[in-house]
Amino acid sequence: MVLETTTLIDRVPLPSVRQARDKHRVIDWLALSQGTCLVLIETASFAASTLLLVLGLPLFVFLLIAGWDLTALFAQIGNLADHYRTAEPVARRFFAQDLQIAFLIAAGGLALLRLPAFLRRLDRRLAEGSPRHG
Repeated sequence: MVLETTTLIDRVPLPSVRQARDKHRVIDWLALSQGTCLVLIETASFAASTLLLVLGLPLFVFLLIAGWDLTALFAQIGNLADHYRTAEPVARRFFAQDLQIAFLIAAGGLALLRLPAFLRRLDRRLAEGSPRHG
């Protein structure tokens, strides 16, 4: 009876002649830089649009509550500013922290909702310019 053992090193395929040749191929720096720039531009666009949506949402809600009347909106903002100015320092700090937490939750939640569509669009855009995928 023969005892045969297989270790992790035995499972690693040995490099063939073709694999050794592929390691020395030339890098297409133009395609690499174009792909990198595309990813950076698309990511910056995604981040900027997400932040603008999160920052514009409170304005939309306040305008909706004020009945699309700018006079009522600015009266409410003035009222809020007066209360903030006369509040205790501890209350101001808690209010600022609450706003920061709400902003981070809203931005993170919206980014998570929009992320699958962004990744599909990015994959489609990267595949457009690549001759290997087409």
